[in-house]
Amino acid sequence: MTRVLSGIKPTGQVTLGNYLGALAGWVDDQHHHDSFYCVVDLHALTVPHDPAELRQLTLEQAQTLLAVGLDPAVCTLFIQSHVPEHTELAWLMECNVAFGELRRMTQFKDKSTGHDFVSAGLFTYPALMAADILVYGADRVPVGDDQVQHLELTRDIAIRFNSRYGDTFIVPDAAVPTVGARIMDLQDPSRKMGKSEDSPQGTVLLLEDPSTIAKKIKRAVTDNDAEVRFDRHSKPGVSNLLAILGAATGRSPEDLAGQYTRYGPLKSDTADAVVALVEPVQARYATLAADPAETSRLLAKGAAKASEVAATTLSRAKEAIGLLPPA
Repeated sequence: MTRVLSGIKPTGQVTLGNYLGALAGWVDDQHHHDSFYCVVDLHALTVPHDPAELRQLTLEQAQTLLAVGLDPAVCTLFIQSHVPEHTELAWLMECNVAFGELRRMTQFKDKSTGHDFVSAGLFTYPALMAADILVYGADRVPVGDDQVQHLELTRDIAIRFNSRYGDTFIVPDAAVPTVGARIMDLQDPSRKMGKSEDSPQGTVLLLEDPSTIAKKIKRAVTDNDAEVRFDRHSKPGVSNLLAILGAATGRSPEDLAGQYTRYGPLKSDTADAVVALVEPVQARYATLAADPAETSRLLAKGAAKASEVAATTLSRAKEAIGLLPPA
């Protein structure tokens, strides 16, 4: 069975973009693949943060993953820092990736510009990401457009390691979702809807009040020519609404466009579809939030399962690279 791995950083509340662009695909994949999913809390340490907030967001992210439909009886769900093999393998990855390769990473350039303090962890972030993937022998890695470059570097590192030290790692393939992969900001459809608080009216949070969600969608930016068609380049706002409605209902944006002649009904139908989609998720989340001990139990079970797989890969990599095993 194909093994799939993906993760999400606990750096903010999950948005509609996260859900439709990634998490809905995870829920489907778990029934067709050997799926590993984690909250990558170690990656959140690369920038200044509040410790108490990080702990709370990590728990909330895990509960959200459960609420959207990830089933611990079907997939392996865990917290990255609960599996120490990630960080140990990351050092081996750092020793097999070039300084120049890391320096060329677009995300490092974007996130380091204009800051007085730039952590070394932000620079070596792709090496830890490579360890996250390779330690489980993932064949397929669902990633957004912004992570494709890191996945390509992971492939390069795996190929280099295998060439130097023998066949050790599976070389993974990227899987960029097609439906719902590009959910954009409602007020600035030129940029992706993210977990940032820079655009509160353009960002729909998965767990916010349904009436607020509906208002944000109905106030979404469109244009002045009053023609409904799916054209990301010339009609980004309208196309974003069609993409959201399509992802929420399982239909193609192009087909949906033919059903509308005015923007008002499109906005109203999109708002209704999104509210219908998120309400059961919010109900499940409320149940999980009321019993954090149960969430912890499920995560501990997932970490133990993940560690069994990771330990085998790490042992093989340490032997291949020439480390002396303990007596």
